[in-house]
Amino acid sequence: MNEEKNKRIVFLDYLRLIACFMVMIIHAVEPYYFNQNGDLYIANKCDAFWVAIIDSAARSCVPLFVMASSFLLFPLRMTAGNFFLRRAMRILIPFAIWLGVYVWHFGIKPLDVVFNFPMAAGHLWFVPMLLGLYIAMPLLSPWAEKASKREVSLFIGLWFFTSLFPFIRRLSLITLGEPFFGAVPFLWGECPWNGFGAFYYVSGFFGYMLIAFYMRKFVPALSWAKTLAFSIPLFVVGMAIMAGGFYFLVPGGGSYPVHQPYGAAVRLEMSLEYCSLGVAAATVSLFLVIRKFTAEGWFYNYVIRPASEASYGTYLMHMIVLAPLVGYFRGVFSTPVSVVVVAVCSFVASTIISCLLRRIPIIGKFIVG
Repeated sequence: MNEEKNKRIVFLDYLRLIACFMVMIIHAVEPYYFNQNGDLYIANKCDAFWVAIIDSAARSCVPLFVMASSFLLFPLRMTAGNFFLRRAMRILIPFAIWLGVYVWHFGIKPLDVVFNFPMAAGHLWFVPMLLGLYIAMPLLSPWAEKASKREVSLFIGLWFFTSLFPFIRRLSLITLGEPFFGAVPFLWGECPWNGFGAFYYVSGFFGYMLIAFYMRKFVPALSWAKTLAFSIPLFVVGMAIMAGGFYFLVPGGGSYPVHQPYGAAVRLEMSLEYCSLGVAAATVSLFLVIRKFTAEGWFYNYVIRPASEASYGTYLMHMIVLAPLVGYFRGVFSTPVSVVVVAVCSFVASTIISCLLRRIPIIGKFIVG
């Protein structure tokens, strides 16, 4: 599944591991602005600053995962039936197994997971979202095979426009003094009885799928000089949007600790939404840089590749490992050091466990993908 024409796409192995580690960075920093009840809680100004910087730097994790899958799979090179069968074996079976583990581990009622992922294992939201993209791939593949560079660019441009929507919907939060427009919850055809507005079908994670396809078909591998010349400014812009948007919207008027209901945290994450402009800019820049990671020596063959092959299992299980580590290390070190220590320990431990499970004959790949 990770090969095309018998040649492995090496940089995708590096990308999966980097994205997986970034996921753990995000989950390690979240307790510094969420309390145990799920409310917004930021203890001091220093924590607000480090949350803004660290969370922003790692926010590209999920979009990078989407781009990795899309770069590898889209457009389809097999029948829809074969594609869905392989994806079910690779994605659904491990997801079902670990969903059962979380139901048992957190004492979740089985009926609570019939319609959605359990909130106690919030990271599992990623899997249904990815499956939704897989469902769309057979429909879009015939178009992608024939689309010109100009046509794909047009749709990507429309998608980048939709990445402004989180900000437009909350104009009252980002204007000074009296809001000029106030909040704009419904855009271009959306209303309380219709959530499918004019840009609905070119929004969301669909855009990352198209960008990966565009990169593969129309953008050759660039030199390091050109890659960095384009990526560094783009990443800086993305970080400024994400971190600035978070830090300067912390409620409380500069008074700490900040303690408000969960909804305040959701509003605070406006600039960190995965399909918002800053995250999109940072994601493109990181993808271009990681695309240059093509080394295939001993370290790649015996560390990077096995860990990448087990990375789905690492993602699925990591919250069981990470949650107790957060409680143990918090307060032992400064905020940024604690976050990094928790993320590194969680990543290493989860990866080792996933690699060992994957080596179990016959059933290993069904457990961790």
